[in-house]
Amino acid sequence: MLAPDGGPPVEARGLVKRYGDITAVDHVDLTVGAGDVYGFLGPNGAGKTTALRIMLGLIRPSEGAVRLFGRDPMLEGARALDGVAGFVEAPQFYPYLSGRTNLELLAAYDGGDGRARIDEVLAAVELDDRAKHRVGGYSHGMRQRLGIAAALLRDPRLLLLDEPATGLDPAGMRDMRDLVRRLADGGMTVLLSSHLLAEVEELCDRVAIIRKGRIVYEGALADLRRSGESGYRIRTSDNERAMDVCRAQPGVSAVRAEGHDLRLHADEGAVAELSVALVEAGLAITALVPELATLEDLFFRLTEGEPGEAAAPAVPPAAAREAA
Repeated sequence: MLAPDGGPPVEARGLVKRYGDITAVDHVDLTVGAGDVYGFLGPNGAGKTTALRIMLGLIRPSEGAVRLFGRDPMLEGARALDGVAGFVEAPQFYPYLSGRTNLELLAAYDGGDGRARIDEVLAAVELDDRAKHRVGGYSHGMRQRLGIAAALLRDPRLLLLDEPATGLDPAGMRDMRDLVRRLADGGMTVLLSSHLLAEVEELCDRVAIIRKGRIVYEGALADLRRSGESGYRIRTSDNERAMDVCRAQPGVSAVRAEGHDLRLHADEGAVAELSVALVEAGLAITALVPELATLEDLFFRLTEGEPGEAAAPAVPPAAAREAA
């Protein structure tokens, strides 16, 4: 049964989760729109898994609320998960049973028409040729894909995946990206938790970046890239003299020598004026190349503390797995 359109697929407001003196999730706000491939990005231990557990109704928030298609899992229980599926941390199966039998058991437990979809979902994750083999003999990547197959039994409109590519080899990561892309192209909304920047950059159009339980950016990935300072690499006939010209030029900052080049930050207008100033100083420009901030640059800028900042306190053992 699909959930009626009562709101966006995910809407979280003021989510807080405390474990004693430790705040694992700290006033998280985010909105996942229909059709988004949404990256929930952060270093290990930032609070991603805890937030996902709250979204799926697996743990109760200390404060705030989350709604899935307008429904609150804390108030409406399983009904709030109509049209929603996914997994948190690694999916678990009976290793001595086949992939197909595991799916049959899950379909019977969940009810509905899941059993009739088993062939379809096995084909979607490209496990139909291994469906009769015991899960104990599956690779890590195959178990991850079987986890997605289990989620697809519910015919969801929203799929929540927690670190689906973690531990995969390069071929497995490529296969996982291809699978998520196919599902998204079919109209499914995907919320993808990850600390792998390349995975998010290739798949996601919107992101939330979380640091020590707090959202430090939420919005379009393209807007995040545009928010970074524009960098330029410049080479002249005399870089030593050129450095003096650059440092004296309004709107030009962070000038430094790097190999045979100078690197600096400036907007397009300031670079145009700098070019004129260099020529007027009798310097020939042999290279002028724009270098936009990468997702990696922006991620570390947002998630790494200033020098000397105190480290976050360790999560107590009882909460360690949920605060991952």
